[in-house]
Amino acid sequence: MRHHNANRKFGRSSNQRHALLKGLAASLITHGRILTTEAKAKELRPNVEKLVTKAKNPTLASRRLLLSGFYNNEIVVTKLIDDIAPRYTERAGGYTRIVKLAPRKGDASPMALIEFVQ
Repeated sequence: MRHHNANRKFGRSSNQRHALLKGLAASLITHGRILTTEAKAKELRPNVEKLVTKAKNPTLASRRLLLSGFYNNEIVVTKLIDDIAPRYTERAGGYTRIVKLAPRKGDASPMALIEFVQ
């Protein structure tokens, strides 16, 4: 039975899926906005929201937890804690926005732009 198991699979095994989401999250934090498929953007949003919420409390423990989630990539974690999280100290969620775009030309996959809210 698939009770309470509603996440998207993307035709990948679980470790490939987690690596995909970590890479997308790192790209979003690094560049501020990324162009991806609508399904990937919708699956990425809750993960990034939780990371920003964790980064709003910049303790050593939260920094180490964030580092473990990004393959010890200090550049991404430092940008998240020092640049992105302070923008949202007064905001209680809703840090990202998904804008739907035209379908991709090759396979007509619905595309979306995911970005941080200003």
